[in-house]
Amino acid sequence: METYNNIVLERLPRHLKRYVVAQRYERYTALDQALWRYVMRQNYSFLKDVAYYPYIPGLKKAGLSIAKIPDLQQMNDSLKLIGWGAVTVDGFIPPAAFMEFQAHRVLVIAADIRQLEHIEYTPAPDIIHESSGHAPIIGEPDYASYLQYFGEIGTKALSSGKDFELYEAIRHLSILKENPTTTQAELSAAEEYLQIVQDNMGAPSEMALLSRLHWWTVEYGLIGNLKDPKIYGAGLLSSIGESASCMREDVPKLPYDLKAIDYAYDITKPQPQLFVTPDFEHLKLVLDQFADTMAFSVGGKQSLDKAVDCRAICTAVYSSGLQVSGIFKEANADVNLSYLQTEGGTALAFGGKQLEGHGIDYHSEGFGSPIGQLRGADHNLEDFDEATFLDYGIVLGKECVLRFDSGIIVEGIVQRVLRQFDKIVLISFTSCEVYRNNREEIYFKPEWGTYDMAVGSEIVSVFAGAADKDAFEPIEEQLDQTLTPLPNEKEDVKLIGIHALIRELREQEFDQILWFDSFDRLSDECIDHWLALVELYEIAWANKEHGLAIKAESKLLKIVSLYPTVKKLVGDGIRVAKEESLNNH
Repeated sequence: METYNNIVLERLPRHLKRYVVAQRYERYTALDQALWRYVMRQNYSFLKDVAYYPYIPGLKKAGLSIAKIPDLQQMNDSLKLIGWGAVTVDGFIPPAAFMEFQAHRVLVIAADIRQLEHIEYTPAPDIIHESSGHAPIIGEPDYASYLQYFGEIGTKALSSGKDFELYEAIRHLSILKENPTTTQAELSAAEEYLQIVQDNMGAPSEMALLSRLHWWTVEYGLIGNLKDPKIYGAGLLSSIGESASCMREDVPKLPYDLKAIDYAYDITKPQPQLFVTPDFEHLKLVLDQFADTMAFSVGGKQSLDKAVDCRAICTAVYSSGLQVSGIFKEANADVNLSYLQTEGGTALAFGGKQLEGHGIDYHSEGFGSPIGQLRGADHNLEDFDEATFLDYGIVLGKECVLRFDSGIIVEGIVQRVLRQFDKIVLISFTSCEVYRNNREEIYFKPEWGTYDMAVGSEIVSVFAGAADKDAFEPIEEQLDQTLTPLPNEKEDVKLIGIHALIRELREQEFDQILWFDSFDRLSDECIDHWLALVELYEIAWANKEHGLAIKAESKLLKIVSLYPTVKKLVGDGIRVAKEESLNNH
């Protein structure tokens, strides 16, 4: 993985590096560059008055410019000065991974750029949204602190199987919308499936609720007062359509508080309402309120039940500090939590580091252990001293019988006692049997091998993912290329060539022959030619060639008459060209 001489990226854990792909800057065409330039010029024209953070200084601080698509090396050269970094990924990545990158102060940027027909808004991640939306405000310390803190909380949030199903449905639909070869039938089928999934989500998980807070702040947040708020959300900062429409009075502006978790969102549509925070510190207060209700804060049976429902890798933390990572399943029907059980590969850790010899290969068929106090004990087993050990017959090489308040009995030969920071975290037995109710409930049999009993009176925390992800997760082969398709249609190649001529025209002293060379290749009956004509209009106007500007405008008006959907885009392009020319003279 390329780290761009940025220590922030060098410190990324291995399991995150597998999502990183090379940017391959040479794959961006002249048309891609024109798309970027148009959106950024429109953004600046509008956002200079309504964005919370000074837009141009923010862009420069993040290593961005209006003129061209950002280069990851330049971005990292700038971002590392404020303790951040940036990497490119191939479109969507799992929400948990996205949150963890954020916790490590790394901006995740989709390497792709939107198509011309989606220039105002794209449901798929792209480099315009990820860089021009998120990066310019990173220089605001309070916001950057909130973004990192949100990542830390989000990394711990428990998801559900339905969340993954929804993520895949949205991802599939977004990819189809950005693929020029997608048929209407394919699109309709994907939209119908997404609707079915959305209508059958059930109660939202922690991650689903947290995603709503992320959406209404990081992506679509407003700041200030309800009467005259400013934009700071990346989704608005990078959308030339919604950044303007969202400020209309008919879009309700609500005070931001924890009630925002009650508002679901649709990534494919404009937002029906927005939330306004008085300052960035308030965002952290609301996030803390929600975090206090999460399984990692609450612990206990209700939190472990969430992990069971999750059906994905989670970690339960005993009061001793021992961390058990695996897929949890229902162990018994007790009202109180008395036994923990996983299935499949499970790992034990302490302080986020896997215990030697206790990885998923060793605990390949799952892990189970009692939770609670020993019968008659006046303090917890994890705090026993040597004298109390002797009182309970816990002696290396000797047979021992441990009776828990829950009725669970562990009897076997003590093989090993593991301590961590004066806490007993694990006792291993041979020839061991674990049972309850006169062996009506059997948890472990002697012929199964060594029984490793976790020690802890309660489960104090439950969170998503493994405690030691690098040790737990098999590291897949690192992706080395983006999936961005190269242009192969004849008309696409032709249009890219025209934009390359226009870019050459822009970067040198004005040449009327070169201007006409580009102009004559453009048709007033082709909708895809509007952007090139706007650029030619802008160049003519900037060079006071008003006669040429009129020629370009004439073709543009013909395109607008045939394709009214681009009327606003064309009008905005002409307006910005005139404004810039007047400001420069």
